[in-house]
Amino acid sequence: MIKKYFLFCVLAVVSLCGWSANQPAKVYMFGFATSFNDSTVCFTEIQEVDSAYIDSKTKFLYGRENYSYQLRNHLTGLGFNTPTCITCFALKRKDAEEKYARLRKKYANGKFIVKEVKAPQFHFQAIRPEE
Repeated sequence: MIKKYFLFCVLAVVSLCGWSANQPAKVYMFGFATSFNDSTVCFTEIQEVDSAYIDSKTKFLYGRENYSYQLRNHLTGLGFNTPTCITCFALKRKDAEEKYARLRKKYANGKFIVKEVKAPQFHFQAIRPEE
């Protein structure tokens, strides 16, 4: 009887931990793209995504690579050859703005052609975890 009770408690705790990892959260994210073939870099605006998923243990954005693929596919459609894209995110807008400013400062030194990808043209679509 004690073994069954212990097993039930373990399963309950594990299921609750798994449930909390799949809760949608509001995040602020932006994308950055560069190509190793030329000196052009692209920045998206900071965007609010309401239903993004964050792993509760690692605080990592679920499907982060898929957000980067969304940007890459958009830029490839515009004729930007071989873009390498990253997605940066934060739970607070201020933190996202600080990350954006640091990255922007690194590339706004006159050595790169900086292009903007505005929100009406491109917007990140939320990625849901597979159940």
